[in-house]
Amino acid sequence: MKKQKMSTLLTNFYNICEKNKIKITPQRIEIFKELIKNNDHPSVTKIYQRVKKKYPNISFDTVNRTLQKFVEIGIARVVEDFEDLRRYDGLIENHHHFHCIKCHRIIDIYDEKFKEVEIPKTLRDRFNILESKIVFTGLCEKCKPDE
Repeated sequence: MKKQKMSTLLTNFYNICEKNKIKITPQRIEIFKELIKNNDHPSVTKIYQRVKKKYPNISFDTVNRTLQKFVEIGIARVVEDFEDLRRYDGLIENHHHFHCIKCHRIIDIYDEKFKEVEIPKTLRDRFNILESKIVFTGLCEKCKPDE
């Protein structure tokens, strides 16, 4: 991730934590950095393994609860995977995903056309819709057979 984008995301992280009266600890900062660093939509286990290298005494439960808190305050999103794993996304700007059914990569999709998708009135009248997501599934460029 580019240094400037990382800096912007960290500033946003600090502001949202302060607004929600969440104590900013070195461990929470490291968990957030690992969440956004590679943009690979990591699971709790992956983030725990990465953070444990720097903070050997951190518990899995601490990482799990911290990620859940990040979702609650709006600085992370849950992205479900096909293996029933809960994976996380630290980029909260509106975007969609492609899930590869073979390698299980989750790839961010940004396209202006998807901003034009309107939620039908029947759904808006029936539900209080907070967010809509488009998820494409298939084989990524690394997994699809050569043509």
